[in-house]
Amino acid sequence: MTGRIPRLGALATLLLATVACQTGPAHAFPARTASRHDVVTWAASADRLGEGTADRSYRLVVHTSAAGSGARVRLSNAFGDRPLTLDSVYAGLQSQGAALRPGSNRRLTFDGARTVTVPAGATAWSDPLPGSLPAGSDLVVSLHSPDAAGPATGHGMAMQTSYVTQGDRTAEESAADWTGTTGSWWYLDSVSVRPPDPATGAVVTLGDSITDGWASTSDLDRRWPDYLARRLQKADGAVKGVANEGISGNQVLADGAGQAALNRLDRDVLSQPGVRTVFLFEGVNDIKAHTGVTAAGLIAGYREVVRRAHAAGKCVVASTVGPFEGWPEWDTAGEAVRQEVNQYIRTSGEFDATADFDRILRSPYDQARMLPFLDGGDHIHPNDKGMQAMADSVALASLDCDR
Repeated sequence: MTGRIPRLGALATLLLATVACQTGPAHAFPARTASRHDVVTWAASADRLGEGTADRSYRLVVHTSAAGSGARVRLSNAFGDRPLTLDSVYAGLQSQGAALRPGSNRRLTFDGARTVTVPAGATAWSDPLPGSLPAGSDLVVSLHSPDAAGPATGHGMAMQTSYVTQGDRTAEESAADWTGTTGSWWYLDSVSVRPPDPATGAVVTLGDSITDGWASTSDLDRRWPDYLARRLQKADGAVKGVANEGISGNQVLADGAGQAALNRLDRDVLSQPGVRTVFLFEGVNDIKAHTGVTAAGLIAGYREVVRRAHAAGKCVVASTVGPFEGWPEWDTAGEAVRQEVNQYIRTSGEFDATADFDRILRSPYDQARMLPFLDGGDHIHPNDKGMQAMADSVALASLDCDR
């Protein structure tokens, strides 16, 4: 099924009217999903960060994809060992650095309350904010916890500068008190909107550090899913949302750098609102880890992703594993596994569609190596040009899939 989004005007100030709030005790509740008509417009995979810090505020900068009204944020305590209380959460639009556009910062509520307590292992969606959020907005979510402690949940490698300060400064639009910086997103793992066209859907990119954006330019949104999102905004298709669920070092089969793709599939991917298609681009870390992973084992992992995604009514697009000769862990045995896996992805017919990032990235003179023009310098991570080439090679129609 396809749909067409009416063209929105130029980016304007976020029309977030003040939300009528109730004061009262903190609410604790299990994770819940947003309405079916909601669509994820930004996301980052949850992982364990360091220890939580009491009386600290975070000003988190994220870049949206799909446009819509009724913006919600999802807070995560997935890796916490105790309840997480957030007593002040705001959302606004970035002006520059930690400064917000005047008049854009608005308080978020949770079941009508200004304070939310998220149980250990759970997530919590905010109430929707009135007004519209244009596509490609630099949304800023500011949050404060009075007593955070123990393992914190967030996304370690954001490739985006965010800001920290002590005390509750979440309501402030000025950058004056936000003197600290962080390269991680803390406690925030998803933002959704309600698009004007109910046919609108989203794609989730499930991957590792290449999807996470390593070797792309920080603060400029040049990860390959960002380039893909910009293509989708200009296209006539119904898929507009892009959720980046990459984790640096992630594997399909084994926990390590984040939970394995198979172990985080439900939380990071299938729980996102409005998801139509899962884009699977993982496997190089399994291959180069020298843990005895075989092509048959990795293929079994891919099949499990497909089975579970299909059972949830989602399509799966898979990409071939890119070249990495020159990376210290490369060897001929691993290269043989990569070639066998890529042959399966190209020819098995078990996916709803495929992409061929290997073909896009590899050198015509040595197909085990990345083309130098696209190489970020370490022979495994593409640079900005490589990221764009990958995104440009994706057939957009393949993402607009129904099951």
